[in-house]
Amino acid sequence: MRHLAEAVCLKAIAIANASLAEGLDEGAAIRIAIARAERRAAARGLPIRDDR
Repeated sequence: MRHLAEAVCLKAIAIANASLAEGLDEGAAIRIAIARAERRAAARGLPIRDDR
């Protein structure tokens, strides 16, 4: 998650935490959370990657 834009990273963390609370496996929760956060950012026209 180190190369994600800050807003995407924070949303991915929130999604992953919710998935973990529902009992999803940690690895799957992280992969799904990143994908969902990236799609959310793209739909809103926000930057996905932090290109420094």
